[in-house]
Amino acid sequence: MPPLLPAPIPILTAPTASGKTALALDLARQSAAAGLPVEIVAADAFTVYRGLDIGTAKPSAAERAAVPHHLLDVADVTDDYSVADYTRAAERAIADILARGARPLVVGGTGFYLTALTRGLPLTPPADVAARTLVEAELEARGLDALLADIAAENPAEAARMERNPRRVVRALEIRRRTGKYPGEFGHAPPAFAYRVVAFSPEDAELTARVAERTRAMLAGGWPEEAQWLAGQVDPLREPRPTAWQALGYREALAVARGDLDPEDAATRIALATRQYTRRQLTWTRRQLGAEVRTPGAAQAQLRALLSERWPGRRLGG
Repeated sequence: MPPLLPAPIPILTAPTASGKTALALDLARQSAAAGLPVEIVAADAFTVYRGLDIGTAKPSAAERAAVPHHLLDVADVTDDYSVADYTRAAERAIADILARGARPLVVGGTGFYLTALTRGLPLTPPADVAARTLVEAELEARGLDALLADIAAENPAEAARMERNPRRVVRALEIRRRTGKYPGEFGHAPPAFAYRVVAFSPEDAELTARVAERTRAMLAGGWPEEAQWLAGQVDPLREPRPTAWQALGYREALAVARGDLDPEDAATRIALATRQYTRRQLTWTRRQLGAEVRTPGAAQAQLRALLSERWPGRRLGG
């Protein structure tokens, strides 16, 4: 008889500030109480960095002690931690969790990470430092909008996929000029596991309020000092912008630390940028991950069922 394969790995995703960490922790505790251990695999492009704790709303030490977490604090802020780095590490973590007889739960809102897990890594060629340096010089000379316009003229979908991220734009043009194709045209390797995406979001007004409340709390809780520390590690003015400085709000938090911006003005700006980002996250979830965006209660019920699928006949709460 062939070996039994595990049920699809559940992924919990939601916009920033929706409460997905709290929901995931609650489900993991329920699962553990039922004798079904769960370990969380984070899928966030900035919680991978050591030292970025407040501005990324990283799970606390107590939360991490209560439920095992993976892919937090795995890179220094001086590193450019790539999607490929994340995907390979996440797949190793998932395999290890399964080998221990536990259930992995992927939790996060970084669309590129989740797409790489569910579709497999892109089959793009490795980076060429010399070619990349030329494009970086062009970025500095012509600006991001000009380079994005070049991409959009040939491939509008690829330009939209860049999300105005300078590193992605440089990478896309480096690949295009070497091979004649953009990264999105190379296809993907098969994913290591099957996944089931569960997505949710609060109502729009509630999410807006949650974003504003959390932003103010983080600014009052030491975010400006954290941004000041980051500036001492990585130059925020370097181009293309270092990965760690692409995290939402850190530039405004640094301006607060330096006395260049009032905390309330910073909170308003960060909250606005965050809400714009949450809308992009929801669009990515629907279009790229193909997931229905549910209410928090419906997502919790679906995940409860998924987390018990590997143990036939044993379901949480029943």
